[in-house]
Amino acid sequence: QVQLVESGGGLVQAGGSLRLSCAASGHTFSSYAMGWFRRSPGKEREFVAAISWSGVIYYADSVKGRFTISRDSAKNTVYLQMNSLKPEDTAVYSCAAGGLSNNERAMDYWGKGTLVTVSS
Repeated sequence: QVQLVESGGGLVQAGGSLRLSCAASGHTFSSYAMGWFRRSPGKEREFVAAISWSGVIYYADSVKGRFTISRDSAKNTVYLQMNSLKPEDTAVYSCAAGGLSNNERAMDYWGKGTLVTVSS
């Protein structure tokens, strides 16, 4: 069993930066790939980024070059550094643990999410 708690969301102006954190509890954190997904108002949840236990990383095209995912296994934490934020990045961001995939169906555990609002 893995519990995930996100933090770091908030209101930021376009062009600004935020760093999201996802703290995991459970003895098998290092066994899982970790992913970030987001859901914008009126839209389906979409993949943002994922990282395997060995450091393999995937990004959605929409965030490539602006967002960076990383993990600190000693702290059982995964991060999402978001730079050059755009209004269209406004969403509830959730972290998830499971397989290394851009498909939410591959994830076994989910956090409740943290809201990111980017003003123009």
